[in-house]
Amino acid sequence: MSGDSAPRPLGKRSALLAIAVGGGIAGTLDLLQACMLFGWKIPLVIAAGLLGRQAIRGGAGTYILGVLLHFFIACSAAAVYYGASRKLRFMTEHPLVCGLFFGAAVEEVMNLVVLPLSALHARGPYKLYDLILGLLVHMVVVGLPISFSVGRFAK
Repeated sequence: MSGDSAPRPLGKRSALLAIAVGGGIAGTLDLLQACMLFGWKIPLVIAAGLLGRQAIRGGAGTYILGVLLHFFIACSAAAVYYGASRKLRFMTEHPLVCGLFFGAAVEEVMNLVVLPLSALHARGPYKLYDLILGLLVHMVVVGLPISFSVGRFAK
């Protein structure tokens, strides 16, 4: 029997499971709500954040890239939550409150850091309604799936 087939330590598997489940659920819910609110071309806009405005007119490959980038970001957010929860135990003990705050933080990082630095250079001014809607949506569809997933799978 080779060393390649040996089972991984439980801690590593549970970390990957927590990140994959949390990022997968958050990514799916967030992408679905964005497509329902703004149209099914949202993955092209996401790809345009990396490739530039011409990507909005892209084809299937660009669309798939946008979906993959979206899930990469969602899983990255889940990895950040997981990593922080290893030192800040209250994040797994209080997933409801911490998840809501984390979702709000993800929304702010996207608006204030990621989007301005993207190839789209998106920045405000934003309408108050859009800011509140973005915060509330990300608190629920991003923060909560990630916090509950980490709390459930990363013991």
